[in-house]
Amino acid sequence: MKLADLTARARRIRLVLTDCDGVLTDGGVYYSERGEEMKRFNIRDGMGVERLRNQGIATGIITGEVSPSVRTRAAKLRIEELHLGIKDKPACLQEIMARTGLQADEIAFIGDDTNDLEILGLVGFSACPGDATSFARAAADFHCQAFGGHGCFRELAEFIIAAQGSAQPMADDKGSE
Repeated sequence: MKLADLTARARRIRLVLTDCDGVLTDGGVYYSERGEEMKRFNIRDGMGVERLRNQGIATGIITGEVSPSVRTRAAKLRIEELHLGIKDKPACLQEIMARTGLQADEIAFIGDDTNDLEILGLVGFSACPGDATSFARAAADFHCQAFGGHGCFRELAEFIIAAQGSAQPMADDKGSE
């Protein structure tokens, strides 16, 4: 897709939704005998959430996992839409649209794998990390250079902010939350 077309689509975005594992994380999970212990999140992606919020753009996570660490991360970042244990992401998208009144062309989604393919085709602006599966890359409009867990969400956020004419860094933008 041409840059002008991507920019035009990004101008309409009012909500950015993301998968978690493979986008906000590198896809790795640390396990102990007690089960899931930790996931690694990128601080710069957190700043992307904050910068979007400061521009009036809401954020949300739709993930198939039910993870306490994702719940904690979403609370810390004040993410408006948190949907854990979702196996039917398109149905979740429809519920969000019905509740918020947003149209598909006002929503972006970034995903990395086969379970994201359908929702990538339903939103107005679809994206994937630089290390997404070939399936997700084929379905996404925007391909981040950054990998999952290494700033791809921030890259998407900055593209949307710039497209909407607010590309100036925040005074306190030092890559932390």
